[in-house]
Amino acid sequence: MVNDFKYLKEYIDQGDATEGSLLIPKKIYDTLIDAVDKKLLPRSEAGWYLGPAQIPGSSIDIDLENVNTGKVRQVAEGAEFWLDKPTWSSTNLKPLKYGVAIRITEEMLEDAKWNMLERSISTLGKRFAENETSLILTALYGASDSVTGGAAITIANISRAVQYLEDNDYEATSMYVGNEVASDIRQIDTFMEVDKHGNDEVNRSGFLGVIYGMRLYRFSTNAAPSSTYSKYAFVFDKVHAYAIAEKRPVTLKKFSLETFDMEGAILSQRIVVKLIRDYAVCTITTS
Repeated sequence: MVNDFKYLKEYIDQGDATEGSLLIPKKIYDTLIDAVDKKLLPRSEAGWYLGPAQIPGSSIDIDLENVNTGKVRQVAEGAEFWLDKPTWSSTNLKPLKYGVAIRITEEMLEDAKWNMLERSISTLGKRFAENETSLILTALYGASDSVTGGAAITIANISRAVQYLEDNDYEATSMYVGNEVASDIRQIDTFMEVDKHGNDEVNRSGFLGVIYGMRLYRFSTNAAPSSTYSKYAFVFDKVHAYAIAEKRPVTLKKFSLETFDMEGAILSQRIVVKLIRDYAVCTITTS
């Protein structure tokens, strides 16, 4: 028996991680470390936000004055004036329902080191914000105008995208970029020389700075519809580009399942994001 203990001590001293570590007391950290927050897109860049009070039914129509309708013409002396007028159209926004349910046993609630139900609610609540970013990017991707870049985005790519908007009398106010495009832009000294020192706003949010008067935001590829969005950039006029209609904000309902000895919650939201004026957006793609 003595020899057995001697052998075991030598085994532990050698740093064996499989058996030796089982005999070493451990302190398990009793605070849950939050998952990293993803860089998401702000609602401030949406041209329209329509909340529950503005949506009396299941959907809402936005009325739009059509671009370049109604003309002024030269009229000869004594001739009848031309008849003309602006025209209008409407687009319908119908919020869709998104949600998730959580069920946790009473044993887990009693025995866990932290409140499993509350932590799950907090984490899954973030998924709704990430889903909204995904919906925004999907809507913008539907725009007709696009610029095809090379392996890295260039000043010429950005300038051409801005021109697409200006050709249709829009102003380029904002720019969303994926991770790879953001990396390209950081290496263009023309834009980034002043910002290389960094600042709190840049470091703590997705805001990267200002280019050609556009506010530049980076979005997390992990919150995008697919990983390919890392290579995309979207230049747009925030006054006209897209709308968000939210019939039901993120809503929490807790419940109990007594016969299963479980507690739970339902998180839900009714929301839609839609491109409103096609030519107020231009997509830039890189390879």
